[in-house]
Amino acid sequence: MESFVGHALSVFMGFFAIMNPVANTPVFLGLTADDSPEIRRAVARKAMILSFIIILVFCAAGKLIFDLFGITLPAFRITGGLLVFLVGYHMLQGEHSSVQHPTDEDKAQSKDAQLEVAISPLALPILAGPGTIATAMNFASAGGVSEFGVTIAAFFLLCLITYAFFVSGDRFVSFIGVNGIKVITRIMGLILAVIGTQMVIAGITGAIKLAQAG
Repeated sequence: MESFVGHALSVFMGFFAIMNPVANTPVFLGLTADDSPEIRRAVARKAMILSFIIILVFCAAGKLIFDLFGITLPAFRITGGLLVFLVGYHMLQGEHSSVQHPTDEDKAQSKDAQLEVAISPLALPILAGPGTIATAMNFASAGGVSEFGVTIAAFFLLCLITYAFFVSGDRFVSFIGVNGIKVITRIMGLILAVIGTQMVIAGITGAIKLAQAG
């Protein structure tokens, strides 16, 4: 029983360290700065659902998916890193990247366009990125059905916690004001750009190791 509880805590803390809802809340606020509270909640809800589905699929059939399409984790890290860097660069410039935010024309056409940020970059690669997927696949493959169940349950709990952080961001916005959000957006842009660079470096390092092993 103690070993089971210890494993569950290890899985949860591993996910918490990777996703870090506290640090990602300002990122979420920056990505949805122009959206209404209703849209912001919808984006948070959609991002959590998509993130959970992504992790569930990769836990259940991650190796099969990678083998089927000939994808390696280093390649996934490099691609995800470039996407995160691009988003961070535009946030740092105080602009909205077409990668991470719909255009004004899209907004005028449909409410769904405003929810696109929930898919990219929130769900993938920020919340359910290469690091999270690798962590999930590692924990899920550590044993049998119980380990798989613990992994999914821990990630589901963290999704609920992250959603609570995101939707309570309204109070944070009202407290620091519009100028504060602009400052946070640029700071988070810098952090995202650095994270993206780190992901690319990790991917290149992994690719080199794969080439040497081959």
